[in-house]
Amino acid sequence: MPEIPGLWLTDLFPNAGMNCLQFYNQALCAILERKPVNIFESNIREYEVAAQKLSKTLIRLSILRAVIFLASAVLITALANERLVIPLLIVTPLCIAGFGLTVRHYNRINYLQKHTSFLKEINQAELLRQENKLSSFDTGRHFLDRDHPYIADLDVFGSHSLFQLLNRTTTESGQLLMAEWLSVPAPKATIFKRQEAVKELSPKLEWRQHFQAAGMHFRHTKIGYERLAAWIDQPARLLPHQTKYLMISIPLSVLSTLGLFFFLFHLFTADWFFYLSILIILLLINNLVLNRVRPIAEKIIENTHQNIKILGGYKALIRQIESEKFHSEILYQLQLAFMDSHYSAVKEINKLKKILEVFLLRGIKVKTDSTGGHLFYHIFNLFLLFDVYWIILTEKWKVRNRDHLHHWASAIGEFEVLSSIAGFHYASPPFTFPEIREEPYYIDFQTLGHPLIAPQSRVCNHFHLEGRGEIAMITGSNMAGKSTFLRTVGVNLVLAFMGAPCCAQTAQVSNMKIFTSMRTQDNLEEGTSSFYAELKRVEQLLRLIQEGQAIFFLLDEMFKGTNSQDRHKGGVSLIKQLSELNAFGIISTHDLELAKLAGKQLIANNFSFNSAIQAGEMTFNYTLTPGICNDFNASELMKRSGIKILSGIEEV
Repeated sequence: MPEIPGLWLTDLFPNAGMNCLQFYNQALCAILERKPVNIFESNIREYEVAAQKLSKTLIRLSILRAVIFLASAVLITALANERLVIPLLIVTPLCIAGFGLTVRHYNRINYLQKHTSFLKEINQAELLRQENKLSSFDTGRHFLDRDHPYIADLDVFGSHSLFQLLNRTTTESGQLLMAEWLSVPAPKATIFKRQEAVKELSPKLEWRQHFQAAGMHFRHTKIGYERLAAWIDQPARLLPHQTKYLMISIPLSVLSTLGLFFFLFHLFTADWFFYLSILIILLLINNLVLNRVRPIAEKIIENTHQNIKILGGYKALIRQIESEKFHSEILYQLQLAFMDSHYSAVKEINKLKKILEVFLLRGIKVKTDSTGGHLFYHIFNLFLLFDVYWIILTEKWKVRNRDHLHHWASAIGEFEVLSSIAGFHYASPPFTFPEIREEPYYIDFQTLGHPLIAPQSRVCNHFHLEGRGEIAMITGSNMAGKSTFLRTVGVNLVLAFMGAPCCAQTAQVSNMKIFTSMRTQDNLEEGTSSFYAELKRVEQLLRLIQEGQAIFFLLDEMFKGTNSQDRHKGGVSLIKQLSELNAFGIISTHDLELAKLAGKQLIANNFSFNSAIQAGEMTFNYTLTPGICNDFNASELMKRSGIKILSGIEEV
């Protein structure tokens, strides 16, 4: 079969089937004196010792706190019983201050102990990723979309997925952005900027891990950001009328306080009932005002009561971002979002956090969570109309920072995703950043492997495909590696187009959209068979190609849901149509006649994965070779399953 120009594979690379472990071990020794795994193990030991020391300090502080409290109580009680007023006035503030300082120091050490434990956990997670043990990580399954061009076929989300390998985000906005980058290829200029940012962040191991740990203190927040963002976007209701409400609330607060004072002053006189009546009337008026604003107050608490942790997480992450200097364009611009000479994101977030913390003393009355609130808040609220002031404060904050909050969340999320990719790059030093070519329809990988396969099991191949209309057809025996190779190419393109390094020695690719049809399944809910589902995918592919978009397609076992005659006829027709449309991609098939026909008509160039049976054992080298598959193992596999294969099937 004549070679098609623009296609060269293992024939030009005799070592294409080398085990990736050989290459990666060599690269590790050349690049680093210490392997990442050794650094992670060393960090675990150091943080374990530090966490134990901090735990012992916490125990001592707990004892000291209890001793100070008891000693203060005894001393204050003794002075009060002895009617020693001046010593009591001196000792009481000192005892309160001493106890407060001890509690503050305890809280600081407690935070450091948790932070150190998180750092240990981060390094333990890195070791698990080194071994491709991903079951304990968030799968991102809720991001799966079977109608998406490729994510359902390439293990982007779900069990043992790319999302689990990459994701080190702690905020909801970061997780959403990670899913977006995995699902939508970026333009060339954006990819380059992301690569530069990742290269800068990659060696900053200590900063990246402290950044991640800072967010882990507040990571258990589900759907909180969306609710917070929705509340921020709602218009202010009380603020436009604040003058009217303040003109009513301030006099009522003063009168109610005076009414209480005069009632208490005349409590044991004949006029006590008169002053009580005035106080009750004032409180009833106050209650009318509170009833007027109650729906607004309850709505604010309903939408924000879960966001104290989110705001705390944002503040901690922003502080970490502000503590470091960055030079790449993306990181520098993102950092500017928080660092303004006349505006501090940390201070503004802290203001809202404190407002909401006080406001939450009012109590929560929602379906998922209901508490009666703090008794003293309700008492003071009735006298001083706290609800009015807190509503105005929250709405002022909202109006002042509405645009900023979205920008902060976006910037934090982007920092988290870039830091996650940098962590992936640091943990996999042999991986390479791809060059994004100007010309369309170009793919060139040397020593290409699947990042979700452990290095000791990973076998690499070289792959090159160039020119519009070029199609590679791969045949192979069962379990020889056809589908895995298609996913290997697809997954590395996903990494390339999000700005991450690829599992390859070198990589050069054009910026294209990826489209796959590999795991089509029945859908009982929609009454769709796997064959019809596959037809819908093919229809979608043809439409995209006809629209003139640069598409790289991956088709695995075309029309496997129908009979062999129709499958062959449909396969030949589709390949011819794809060739006429100048499509660009890879097709895998068991149909040798289809592969031979495509090769003879120069529609596609054939490559294969082969197996061998040696000493009764089936072996696979997972090496991509030119030409059509020359061996079959289905009959052997069926024999091993207990099926008695007939030798003269034609005579039956």
